[in-house]
Amino acid sequence: MSRAAPIAELSPANFAIVMATGMLGVAAHQQGHEAIARALLATCALAWPLLVVLSLVRLARHRGRMLADLCDHQRAPGFLTTVAGTCVLGSLLAVLGLDRGASFVLGAIGVVLWVGLTYAILMALTVGRNKPLLAGGISGAWLLTVVATQSMAVLAALLAPQAEQPLRLALNFGALAAWLCGGMLYVWVISLIFYRLVFFGFSPQDLTPTYWINMGAMAISALAGGLLVAEAASAPFLQGLLPFVKGGTVLYWAVGTWWIPLLLALIGWRLLRGPDPWRYDVAYWGAVFPLGMYSAATHQMAQVLGLRFLLPLARGFFWLAVLAWLLTAVGLVRHLMRVRQGGGAAAAT
Repeated sequence: MSRAAPIAELSPANFAIVMATGMLGVAAHQQGHEAIARALLATCALAWPLLVVLSLVRLARHRGRMLADLCDHQRAPGFLTTVAGTCVLGSLLAVLGLDRGASFVLGAIGVVLWVGLTYAILMALTVGRNKPLLAGGISGAWLLTVVATQSMAVLAALLAPQAEQPLRLALNFGALAAWLCGGMLYVWVISLIFYRLVFFGFSPQDLTPTYWINMGAMAISALAGGLLVAEAASAPFLQGLLPFVKGGTVLYWAVGTWWIPLLLALIGWRLLRGPDPWRYDVAYWGAVFPLGMYSAATHQMAQVLGLRFLLPLARGFFWLAVLAWLLTAVGLVRHLMRVRQGGGAAAAT
């Protein structure tokens, strides 16, 4: 296999590294750990442009592979990590108050990517002739449609206080529209995922880390809702919808919380069947992200709704996310070392 092979096999979901790292940075800022937040920002600032370059190289040299991924029910949703990673990086810059202009630029890039990728993926999968059965085509990765949409809502809501009217009103309206759209997308997708889990055969090997996005998609929806509640005073149309937005925020958080015991039980079930040798996979970033997001969402909701008894829960999930991030980062470093030692023989995940 040639040295170009790792780029040819590059996973569309690699921007999940930025997605998970950036959101953990937001949670670190909330918990008052500025040094951790800035270290994670530096990591994102290195990873994002590197992944952009690798993706462009793959597009130029291996366009056929990328098009094949776009038509694959399992791999195609991974492209939406590009949207989420871009918007989460912009959100981290915004909460740290470092570069408003860069946050706006990243937000604009995220919107363009969301429009292009969402409809390209749906068109490719809709008109494609060879379609898998539901059990082989659906997974938690499909909820990246929700995460990508809500990441735009979060960034817009964070940028709104820094903007003058009427831009501030437009950003808040855009955040609300994306928040509502993301909620509807969750209803559609999670119905199929729940149906797949309960009514089709499910082996321990089927339990991929992406199923944690079942919870993470609701957590980011709760975070966006909490930010909209905080912005209600500056947007008259939000004031009229405030009871609805508050109720929706609690609903999203509660549904996300509901998933946690079931996911933990499924992990226990898989371990009881016999531990598998652990190897790095980019999908593990899809499990790190929900943990950091749940911490951030719980903290934001507790602040704006006066539910301070939830703050210890946010703090506990933050440290759990830190541990998960460290373990996954170590796995990534070891994987890259093996690829380098193998002279490019190992395909990049």
